[in-house]
Amino acid sequence: MDLSKFNNDWYKPGKLHKRVIWYIFNHLFFNTYIPFPSFFKRVLLRCFGAEIGKGVVLMPKINIKYPWFLSIGDYCWIGEGVWLQTAGRIKIKNNVCMSQFSCIITGNHNFKKKTFDLMINDVVLEDNVWIGAYAIVCPGVTCEKGSILSVNSVATSSLSKDSFYSGNPASKIKDIKRYES
Repeated sequence: MDLSKFNNDWYKPGKLHKRVIWYIFNHLFFNTYIPFPSFFKRVLLRCFGAEIGKGVVLMPKINIKYPWFLSIGDYCWIGEGVWLQTAGRIKIKNNVCMSQFSCIITGNHNFKKKTFDLMINDVVLEDNVWIGAYAIVCPGVTCEKGSILSVNSVATSSLSKDSFYSGNPASKIKDIKRYES
């Protein structure tokens, strides 16, 4: 690769002043160990263009790149130290749990090109998905309804409905039988 030829001028994540203001708010109220209440953080995210459902729990030390590319449904838990790298869109549907220090990545680079081009691919977590602690969801992945990605695993391709995945790269271990309550 020749990084002197890298150019991502095509990528427009938002106006500079909006990004700078967000970086300050992110640092002060989200990417901090001060346990500001989830209600307060939900309001701030909405002010910056995020779509946030009811009952969303936002733990301390969360890092969000651009909230205007983020959608979180109802009754989701975003654990301590979670990194939401919203270079592209992240859609988290309802009743999703992202455990501590897990990560969603939407941007990457094309190592096959000398210019190391930036690549953006959205990520979707459907209803009832659980992303285990320290797990990573890579660009372009959809975690279908009820899928589970175990601790410290890396989802490089989409996860099928009601299935348990583990490893790096994550592979399907078994189907999950859900119970009715």
